[in-house]
Amino acid sequence: MKKGEVALLTIAPEYALGSSESKQELAVVPPNSTVYYEVELVSFVKEKESWDLNTQEKIEAAGKKKEEGNVLFKAGKYVRASKRYEKAVKYIDYDTSFSEEEKKQSKALKVACNLNDAACKLKLKDYKQAEKLCTKVLELESANVKALYRRAQAYINLADLDLAELDIKKALELDPDNREVKLEYKALKEKIKEYNKKEAKFYGNMFAKMNKMDSGDSSKSAAKEPEPMSIDSKA
Repeated sequence: MKKGEVALLTIAPEYALGSSESKQELAVVPPNSTVYYEVELVSFVKEKESWDLNTQEKIEAAGKKKEEGNVLFKAGKYVRASKRYEKAVKYIDYDTSFSEEEKKQSKALKVACNLNDAACKLKLKDYKQAEKLCTKVLELESANVKALYRRAQAYINLADLDLAELDIKKALELDPDNREVKLEYKALKEKIKEYNKKEAKFYGNMFAKMNKMDSGDSSKSAAKEPEPMSIDSKA
């Protein structure tokens, strides 16, 4: 939209007020209603591009996006929250020109934003991306318990149970009293037990079929009598 432009926005029920009746200031909106808004763009402030900012401004901009992401996450708006965290990291991705103090601030922000973004991806069932984000955090802080815990959650949902167990065990070594990690380990052990049962059953059935086929072939061979040799009557 341009400044001064008026637009009519149409919002489907699932993105508006949902399946519940909602009392608004001027009216009561029935359940499952499509909502229409007439919007006028009065003014706006265009954000500076990353390359137009000095190092301190980049850190401040990243911090602001992180806080916006936190508000959206708490409201359950995980897609939008994820975008804010990604934007925050972009501001501080290249920190070669930062001072030592700024690098410390930048690192703390990267860790926080990537961890929070990983939490969004887990909520959105994007487990592969959650695993990648946690790995980025662990490259910066190898003993980060939250990153190990969330990566383990991603691995479990990707059916990489061995890798999940490695992360959970390391997290428990670092923080033995962490209740969430202990509960996740308990759930993981149940999944491993269930997986081993299924695997044993699968191989048991497969070997049973192979033995049956082998015994069938042996029976056929035993049942077939050798043909008598022909006798030369002229002998």
